[in-house]
Amino acid sequence: MRFSFCYLIGCLSNPSPPISRSQCSSFLKRRQGWSRPASSLCTWHIFLGCGGGGGFVSYDRSKMASARLQKVLLLQLLSGFCWLSPGSSAGPVPLVIWHGMGDSCCNPESMGYIKKIVEKKIPGIYVLSLKIGSNLIEDMENSFFMNVNDQVKLVCDELAKDPKLRGGYNAMGFSQGGQFLRAVVQRCPSPPMFNLISVGGQHQGVYGFPRCPGESSHLCDWIRRMLDLGAYTAVVQNRLVQAQYWHDPLNEEEYRKHSLFLADINQERSNNSTYKKNLMSLKKFVMVKFLNDTMVDPPASEWFGYYRSGQAKETIPLQETSLYTEDRLGLKEMDKAGKLVFLGAEGDHLHFSEEWFYKNILPFLQ
Repeated sequence: MRFSFCYLIGCLSNPSPPISRSQCSSFLKRRQGWSRPASSLCTWHIFLGCGGGGGFVSYDRSKMASARLQKVLLLQLLSGFCWLSPGSSAGPVPLVIWHGMGDSCCNPESMGYIKKIVEKKIPGIYVLSLKIGSNLIEDMENSFFMNVNDQVKLVCDELAKDPKLRGGYNAMGFSQGGQFLRAVVQRCPSPPMFNLISVGGQHQGVYGFPRCPGESSHLCDWIRRMLDLGAYTAVVQNRLVQAQYWHDPLNEEEYRKHSLFLADINQERSNNSTYKKNLMSLKKFVMVKFLNDTMVDPPASEWFGYYRSGQAKETIPLQETSLYTEDRLGLKEMDKAGKLVFLGAEGDHLHFSEEWFYKNILPFLQ
């Protein structure tokens, strides 16, 4: 008689005896956040290995005649060399962070601080704060001047090569990092993204360049002049990040035709069924809107709303946009399924307290 069970020895802090498939499924759902049915992971096999190696050994009681083989198998299991396929661990789900305009991966007052408080509340979590470039200065400059599509491809390659992310991860993007990570989930489904948290991201774009505090202010002034001269010219589109999610409601045709980034990921030119399928694979898509935002124009874009086409005064919510009614990205279906989460935060752009973060964001990371 052939039967199956999962060994969690080496996956838990204390050795455990064999457990049933239903128990294994329950464990995976609690600890792993797998997007596929957990029962599919509790296979007819026991996975043996050490480091990156290993192999499958079928457990068939009718063929386990050799006492020696049974002893070898038991010793390997008790030695902690058994783990659950595919490459899972019992630790927290990893987190990938993408910073916003004029910031860097590791600024101790921004992304470094976020990484620190997440690690404080979720011991043992692996947090990858993305650095676009070979150093922090390049990282900051690339948030203004590197083609967004090239950035997304670079990040997709980095995530695919990271062994700590093979089982999947959660993602959190700040400001423009929010729409950039959405492009990652739409274009690069492996490794899988479970929850996407967009903190002040502009998913329908902007029409009005934000003010920039501190040392980046001179860059913003120059970029604003370039956008005024011609946001959809080839030279501006190819050189300025913010032009690539510039959405002119008075000139929708030019936007659809020439926007290198936003018009593509929002399915404005053509219908890419893969984009829709991949976005809908998310468990939760969390969007944070700052209720007193003076930097993003319009703030409605942070909840996927925008200006009503043909004017730049009245904004409409996501549910009234053609993107939603035509369901080009699956947002309507996700909304009905309870996968879209709209959070409001009092304060200006990216201004929130540690307590607010713990209460509203942390639950989606655990």
